[in-house]
Amino acid sequence: MNLSFFDQFASPHFMAIPLILISMLFPALLIPSPDSRWVTNRFSTLQSWLLHLITKQLMIPLDKKGHKWAIILTSLMTLLLTINLLGLLPYTFTPTTQLSMNMALAFPLWLATLLTGLRNQPSASLGHLLPEGTPTPLIPALILIETTSLLIRPLALGVRLTANLTAGHLLIQLISTATTVLLPILPAVSILTTTILLLLTILEVAVAMIQ
Repeated sequence: MNLSFFDQFASPHFMAIPLILISMLFPALLIPSPDSRWVTNRFSTLQSWLLHLITKQLMIPLDKKGHKWAIILTSLMTLLLTINLLGLLPYTFTPTTQLSMNMALAFPLWLATLLTGLRNQPSASLGHLLPEGTPTPLIPALILIETTSLLIRPLALGVRLTANLTAGHLLIQLISTATTVLLPILPAVSILTTTILLLLTILEVAVAMIQ
């Protein structure tokens, strides 16, 4: 029973072929392709509004030179959002519960951002390693701490995403199992557990969107 709780996080296979690529590409099939007309139906209008809102929120902190990152950042955010939300459906698999996938997405983008900053604005990029007004005796220690924090950032963010989604899915399965077991024994407690499961599911939807 203990092992079966974690079976949902194992990458699915069919005839020894991993299906994680299919589970990653399937959400993209749910997004309709653009047509020659500006507006085709309400769903496409809602989709365009959401993409515009996401892109606007991502690009507000950046200047115009950074707007060339809009396509890749919006595409990545849309992919992660659809994968996380579809992973809450029964009998589905969430690829973002795999640390290898999260690191494969986080490390190249982190490295590209770091190298781009060092090439275009080396002084400003290196200046972040030393806060302004730091006492002279603390300069070596702070530079070492900030450098370490910068280097482990993709690992920390990837582990956080994996841990949050894994914990949420595991809690949902544990509470749903308890609800099923308690239903014939203690119906009142089972109804209370169902209410907790509903609230937890709503929380997990919010977590999937935030993460």
